[in-house]
Amino acid sequence: MLLVALAISSMPSSYATSVKGSQDQILSVSKTTVKSGSSVTVKGRYFDETVGIYLAFCVIPPKGKAPTPCGGGVNKAGLGESSFWISSNPPPYAIGLTEEFLPGGRFTQKVKISKKIGKFDCTKVKCAITVRADHLRSNDRSSDLFIPIIVKWGEK
Repeated sequence: MLLVALAISSMPSSYATSVKGSQDQILSVSKTTVKSGSSVTVKGRYFDETVGIYLAFCVIPPKGKAPTPCGGGVNKAGLGESSFWISSNPPPYAIGLTEEFLPGGRFTQKVKISKKIGKFDCTKVKCAITVRADHLRSNDRSSDLFIPIIVKWGEK
């Protein structure tokens, strides 16, 4: 059994499609190897509905740092396909801009994957579907979750 676990964990062609956070929240993606320009379906459950989050495709940061830069940036406008602001209790200026959590701290979004995020090339640096606490708790790292994505470029 241990040999199987070691063999699976060393396979470089794909990553885990779900991760569990420190507060038992679960983040999952439909696939971890994708062609640039396509989308992945991202689902979350058991998230704390009192804490707003950003869901985005970002460069993986150094440990303990907020995910940045991200495709779509920090989405305070509620627009875009690469980042989403999910909050059940947004500040007054954000009402109508955020997506609400479904009961049980759940959400489902389609996130667009790009080859580049700003000057970073995701075929050369590690990028991931990420979740972090929104700007109202910008120093809170307890909601951070990462699922690395392998971006394929120019393949049929």
